[in-house]
Amino acid sequence: NTLGQKVYFAGEESGCCERNCCGPLRPFDMKIVDNFGQQVINLNRPLKCQGCCFPCCLQTMEISAPPGTVIGVVEQEWSILYPKFVVKNASDEVILRIEGPCFTCRCCADVKFNVFSASGTKIGRISKQWTGIVKESLTDADNFGISFPMDLDVKMKASLLGALFLIDMMYF
Repeated sequence: NTLGQKVYFAGEESGCCERNCCGPLRPFDMKIVDNFGQQVINLNRPLKCQGCCFPCCLQTMEISAPPGTVIGVVEQEWSILYPKFVVKNASDEVILRIEGPCFTCRCCADVKFNVFSASGTKIGRISKQWTGIVKESLTDADNFGISFPMDLDVKMKASLLGALFLIDMMYF
């Protein structure tokens, strides 16, 4: 949270072969648990090809909370220049849109993905934060920030968290 306190812990469940052979395209289940070890959110990403030339193989992430009850889906939209995603609720209605920059690799600056309401109003941001040349060049660790309105539906907040993990796997 904003005070630096641990709120959740996320752990990926995937096979060794998937991680080594498929890399960032790998399918996985990610379990998000609270400070008491209780699972509160489950993220599921199926195996799909990736690339702007393949509009038939767009990335998705299914968000369940509690596990087993789908509350949202993040879907990549086809775009050649800018990363675009929609966040849908359990009724398959578009609630949020996410748009990223043309170039997702930047030196000495944050990479910002803006979050918009379905009507087009900017309401938040997912950002990969620049952590310095040493950490960026010598490790795979990344820091992300996410901001959204306090009154946003809790299911959409969880879905934005799922979008953050999908964006991380696809671009960083």
